[in-house]
Amino acid sequence: MSNDSPVWLITGCSRGLGRALAALVLERGGRAVVTARQPGRLADLTAAHGERALALRLDVTDSDTIRQAVAEAERRFGRIDVLVNNAGYGYLAAIEEGEDEAVRDLFATNVFGLAALTKAVLPGMRARRHGHIVNFSSIGGLAAFPATGYYHATKFAVEALSESLAQEVAPLGIKVTIVEPAGFRTDWAGASMVESHTVIDDYAATAGRRRGQTRASSGQQAGDPARAAAAVMAAVEADNPPLRLLLGAAALRIASERLDALRANFEAWRETTLGADFSAS
Repeated sequence: MSNDSPVWLITGCSRGLGRALAALVLERGGRAVVTARQPGRLADLTAAHGERALALRLDVTDSDTIRQAVAEAERRFGRIDVLVNNAGYGYLAAIEEGEDEAVRDLFATNVFGLAALTKAVLPGMRARRHGHIVNFSSIGGLAAFPATGYYHATKFAVEALSESLAQEVAPLGIKVTIVEPAGFRTDWAGASMVESHTVIDDYAATAGRRRGQTRASSGQQAGDPARAAAAVMAAVEADNPPLRLLLGAAALRIASERLDALRANFEAWRETTLGADFSAS
């Protein structure tokens, strides 16, 4: 086993984009700590890669498993070069339909878990003045739609945390990339999706309609997880990696439309905006 090959720690490897990325890292000779809440589901992923692969239990909402996983990864490989915060899931509900406990659970995984694991890995990266943190957001971290408002709120939070983090750690030799996929053929819209039990008829034409569209899209999305994994690896290996990495044609279209809409809004209210400052006279 080469001590020069990068060491990746990837969350959410039992399925989807996390699994595709872990498989690619190992196939290309990297070392990977592949994690999931049920590590038994990772055996087929790690079996062929010997000492280069380490499967661990990691629940990002459980501080003990975070601490144990980071400690075991550093014992095994001596360091963590790349942290990929991929674990997360979606939630379908109009804002008024959102159920408090379910919303708190969503934030616990998608935001607070990501932050907790990042904080656990950063001391080692700071000591070595080297590292790369890859945070999976979504195109839903840049634009919002009916029925997924709480999910968008978690991803907007990931965007903000990551952007601040990037500025804080850049002088320490640590890089940050925010990954923003559109629809990919994973279980995000299928088995992994959580929905509110509360349904309000007045939202049938907006949130209700999009709930149905989201469920129907599962397995039909344009995005290829294997190609997404290759794109993430290319970004990590780049001399000048991007702060934001859009994945998929739909992501580029939606992000571009969002930028145009923001600029149009700002320009339409320019005079009112400028008039809010103290008078120069």
